[in-house]
Amino acid sequence: MRAWGAGALPDLGPAAVRRECAPDCPGRPGTPGTPAPPGRFLARAAAVTALLTAAGSLCGLLRDQMLAQLFGAGRDTDAFLVAWTVPETAATLLIEDAMALLLIPAFGHALSARAAASDEARTWPADDARTWPADARDPVRALLAATLPRLLGALACGSALLALGAPVVVRLLAPGLPDPAPAVACTRLTALTVLTFGTAGYLGAALRAHRSFAAPAAIYVAYNAGILGTTLALHSAWGVRAAAAGVAFGGVLMVLVQLPACVRQLPLHVRQLPTGVRQLPGRVRRLPGRDGRLRRAIRPRTSRPPLLGLALLAPVVCFTLSRQSQVLVERFLGSSLPAGALSHLNYAQKVAQLPMVLSLMLCTVTFPVMARAVADGETARAGRRVERDLTLAGLVVLLGGAYVGACAPQIVALLFQRGAFTAADTAATASVLRVYALGLLGHSLVGALIRPFFAAARPTWYPAAAMAGGLLITVVAGAYAVRWWGAHGIVAANAAGITVTALLLLHGLGARVPALDVRRVAAGLGRLVLAAAVAAAVGGPLAATVAAPLPGAAAGALLVPAVFAGTALAVRAPEARQLLLAVRAFEVRRLLLAVKGKLAHVR
Repeated sequence: MRAWGAGALPDLGPAAVRRECAPDCPGRPGTPGTPAPPGRFLARAAAVTALLTAAGSLCGLLRDQMLAQLFGAGRDTDAFLVAWTVPETAATLLIEDAMALLLIPAFGHALSARAAASDEARTWPADDARTWPADARDPVRALLAATLPRLLGALACGSALLALGAPVVVRLLAPGLPDPAPAVACTRLTALTVLTFGTAGYLGAALRAHRSFAAPAAIYVAYNAGILGTTLALHSAWGVRAAAAGVAFGGVLMVLVQLPACVRQLPLHVRQLPTGVRQLPGRVRRLPGRDGRLRRAIRPRTSRPPLLGLALLAPVVCFTLSRQSQVLVERFLGSSLPAGALSHLNYAQKVAQLPMVLSLMLCTVTFPVMARAVADGETARAGRRVERDLTLAGLVVLLGGAYVGACAPQIVALLFQRGAFTAADTAATASVLRVYALGLLGHSLVGALIRPFFAAARPTWYPAAAMAGGLLITVVAGAYAVRWWGAHGIVAANAAGITVTALLLLHGLGARVPALDVRRVAAGLGRLVLAAAVAAAVGGPLAATVAAPLPGAAAGALLVPAVFAGTALAVRAPEARQLLLAVRAFEVRRLLLAVKGKLAHVR
């Protein structure tokens, strides 16, 4: 046993605690060890995340353009898209939703335990001697040791079972395919993503909990780069299977791009507690020391993570699978439509996802902050953070949805109409894209609303029940609508189901977060919806007067935001007014700095 006697106790003052917590968490003045990153840190993290997310989305567009040019919108592409369901589901379950919802709060509690123990050790009297067990470990490393090896084993088994059962999976996902053999071959290749995506999601959640956002945000750049390179190199020999091999290789790159940051940030090789960081105190008792005096010894609490049990895991997994099942319903219903329908749905969905991804960037950065605030008992601050995230996400996604709805033909033609992707494919995809735009607000709100429900790391089945209700609407409405409206009916049912889910989650969250004013949030979002509808109705016909795709899309990029901003200010949407004031303040500050520089130069 290692003992610290009088005069040997390490410095655990506020400065030392802040040093020890870095880079885990930048300390807050007055409350050592409690992570509340200042606005400047959040702005930098959001900027880095936005830049890398935009780069990943751009690579994703290049990937889709390449697939459209090489394979068009026919049977081969439909077969690949059935196999594409595997990484889509794995990304939602293992990277974006379930893994983050489970692990970020768990790591937040572990970091809070580390900070609380450091605070308690700082209060020890100078002449107090405590004996610590030699195997006392950092709570964060204890969480890693208890979860990561088991997770890797389970993911490896899942990948192997999926590869073996690929024929059954293809029959379940798309029973209407005339020739399932290409889809089976592609599914066996994409099965590796269960292992790689799960590992990448675990590492990304741990890094974000430690306030490291660059590497997790770069995973889709690496992923899409792997798909692009592999497909270009092998498509002449392997056909559409080259794209599936690229998906498998891109998943490996997702893990590799995060490993350097994990080695730097996570306590992977630390066996003892770092200097100044203590295990959470357990029961205190007195034991005789070598000199005969009674010394207080602390028996550390168990290092088993109590936050990742089945009671918490089950509702998160059920919610995530229900949400991803909307895509499965589209694939299932669309497989009975004429060849190319699945491809039109896929390309339209990829374009429609861009505004949604951009709207959720801030939520990705602030979720670890919210989870740590809940772990520290600061529920009011967490509630205010949720309200700001919802309004900003709604502003971004509605502006993007208005532009997508207004300029859908120009966007699709500019991005995909080349090679095997014809003008008829452009028209079909653009019409589906406009229907997709109706559900973008619901998708964005569901992504933002689900985080507060699980930030406290407590079991709750309400989100899963709300998502199940929305999924039921999607299935029933889609089964009837596909008979009369084809792909458009499938997408409309999707929009209806996800919108109902968002309304249910918003209502349920208001009863759980006292600081969240649901009526104020709903009223602000309603004004923004009106502004988006007016912007799409006005900007669409004006952009259509320009024949060429590039000038038409550029004209819409100028007209739609202008009409949106004018309408939002006219209906007094508070979010638009605050954004305008922030822009004006930035311009005034930049002008003052320029004047100051000129005066200094004159002097």
